[in-house]
Amino acid sequence: MLTRLKVTGFKNLVDVDIYFGPFTCIAGANAVGKSNLFDAIHFLSAMADRPLMDAARSIRSEAGRSSDIKSLFHRLGNEFATEMSFEAEMIIPAKGVDDLGQTASATVTFLRYSVTIGYRKEDSPMSYLGPLEIKKEELIRITKREASKRLLFEHKPAWRNSVIDGRRVPPFISTEIKDDEIFIIQHQDGKGGRVLKRSAVNLPRTVLSVANAAESPTALLAKREMQSWQLLQLEPSAMREPDEFTAPTRLGMDGSHLAATLYSLAKRGALIDNRKSSPEGRDNKIYSQIAQRLSDLIEDIRDVWVDRDEKRELFTLRVADGDNTPHPARALSDGTLRFLALAVLEIDPEATGLLCLEEPENGIHPERLPAMLRLLQDIAVDPEMPVGFDNPLRQVIVNTHSPAVVAQVPDDTLLLAELKEDMKSGKFFKKVCFSCLPNTWRAKIPGVSVAPKGKLLSYLNPIEPLENYKELKKRRVIDREDFRQLTMNFAGDSMV
Repeated sequence: MLTRLKVTGFKNLVDVDIYFGPFTCIAGANAVGKSNLFDAIHFLSAMADRPLMDAARSIRSEAGRSSDIKSLFHRLGNEFATEMSFEAEMIIPAKGVDDLGQTASATVTFLRYSVTIGYRKEDSPMSYLGPLEIKKEELIRITKREASKRLLFEHKPAWRNSVIDGRRVPPFISTEIKDDEIFIIQHQDGKGGRVLKRSAVNLPRTVLSVANAAESPTALLAKREMQSWQLLQLEPSAMREPDEFTAPTRLGMDGSHLAATLYSLAKRGALIDNRKSSPEGRDNKIYSQIAQRLSDLIEDIRDVWVDRDEKRELFTLRVADGDNTPHPARALSDGTLRFLALAVLEIDPEATGLLCLEEPENGIHPERLPAMLRLLQDIAVDPEMPVGFDNPLRQVIVNTHSPAVVAQVPDDTLLLAELKEDMKSGKFFKKVCFSCLPNTWRAKIPGVSVAPKGKLLSYLNPIEPLENYKELKKRRVIDREDFRQLTMNFAGDSMV
């Protein structure tokens, strides 16, 4: 779980410092930098998983390409910054396995990871490694005593005690500069562990990305946590496809393997409940949960299930309406499929980590948007209960420019993104600023940007006045006399 992120020098993220809760909604106009924040999270996740250059190429550039490495750095006029830095405070899983299946247990579960990436000069003797180099990398513990002061969102002590553990230990990764040369040092867990010292100039990837259970179990689990930070890009075409029997049983970030994942969850649920299902399996408890959730979006829903075709060895997702007419996934709307995929994520106890989702309102009728927002908040961990099988450690961040979304999310989950002017080296530039609302938990943080109430007016009252449209020859819907009274009453009710 990502609880705090500081970024500077990455695209238009300069001196950004954000505290996160289980669910966060970021609202802002197009092209202010909402997606850049997601890119920064994705870049951190990618650096924990692959070489620096591969991680950088996975991030979209301003021009939409994935190979313009320099464009990832903050630009000031025609010049680019030479460094970008990231600092992430996170809660990591207490146990996990490495790439060889070896079990790891964390010494500490609340950590701060920081990394600084520099742009290497073209005439550098190490330029064959690519233009990126590590200037700093650190992984240090945050104590249980500090946790209560750093986890600022509302939560129960029982929840905090279920995820925060550990004791005072030396750093797991540290940086040393000697004779102008930078060294990244990997410390084994415990006081007597072996120390591995590597010259930063020779490193094609972060030290965290090569952690294993034998030498650095805590660093390994930090790596696993960061690898779980995902950008959901649900593609209806991927969700409409049936799955082979051999398909993965975890939902892909594009929504692929929806049928196989749901079938696997239903089968496991039946084993746990020790219940016999009908030949079609349509009375399965898991299928009933999904159908009930989908009925929040579409009233005329009776059943959801997965057909198992033994002859073709395929799983096919099906939905039955009130007339008991079955419809395959390929016949469902884009919005319905997106909702279904999120509903499956919500009931999967093994789906943990941070999920970023852009514009959750896409494909959803405005009247049904509250159902989508409830689902997204239900996916996130409940900080009122200890973490466990029924309350997995999951986190959700969404971005939007929809007034309907902004008006209906809890006020303490909202951040407003806007461009602000700043000056550096005598030059003016614009950077993205993330502001919270007054009288929320973030507003108590010293130095935090608090959005004036007037900034919300464009979301809560997005209709321009009639005076601006006097030249129009046709009447707008909002200007009809028979609707004006209704909308005025609605506006009055919403302000109560």
